[in-house]
Amino acid sequence: MSTQHRPVQIIPSVLPADWAAMGKCVKDLEDAGVDRIQFDVMDGNFVPNLTFGPELISACRRYCNVPFETQLMVSQYNCETMLEQYVEATKGPNGEPGVVIAHVEANAHLHRVLGRIRQLGGSPSVAMNPHTPMDMVKNVLDMVDHVLVMTVNPGFGGQAYIPTMLDKISELRSTILERNLDIDIEVDGGIKANWTLSQCCAAGANCFIAGSGMFAYPTLKEGCDDLRRVALAAQAGEVLPTPA
Repeated sequence: MSTQHRPVQIIPSVLPADWAAMGKCVKDLEDAGVDRIQFDVMDGNFVPNLTFGPELISACRRYCNVPFETQLMVSQYNCETMLEQYVEATKGPNGEPGVVIAHVEANAHLHRVLGRIRQLGGSPSVAMNPHTPMDMVKNVLDMVDHVLVMTVNPGFGGQAYIPTMLDKISELRSTILERNLDIDIEVDGGIKANWTLSQCCAAGANCFIAGSGMFAYPTLKEGCDDLRRVALAAQAGEVLPTPA
């Protein structure tokens, strides 16, 4: 399956949202036409920040039908002891599998965690930090539906994109194609409707997570449409250059 045939997916992170009105936020994002909504779960151990747990994600499900994904930026203990709650909270309105992302760096027993996500009815996915080589995930590619390449160090929103991740994205896409696997590549961190998204798309990514890069627009629909426009243009060969 060639890169250009994988559908573009625009996936906002709710980190920049008004957390006191998260139900309204996810409904507004659904109305804006997003493909999925990401919840960044942080426990203050794997990353130096605290966000929210499965209860908030479950509460948001009452407000929209759009698919969810949960990125578990948490310790192995947190991931394993609460995994069933995260998977259940991330499911769709009729129990459809939600995307649950485990970090390769946080889980010494990654195969067990990914297998458990699938067993519990989730869509298992794996994430890797900027310094982590692609080799760290190649032995679990047969178990996942998505691979998330972090283009910032996780923990906080609004960070600057790290451009040296393009080779990793290209290497990952080549490996996926060589092994004839059905896997989406996500990128997350400093992604905006400019050269950052465009070059990641040209390298082989097709799922784009944007926080401040989407919420900065006057309306969420404008942000979603602009991000999608840049991605589709890149898939058609119109790749934006790195600014001088």
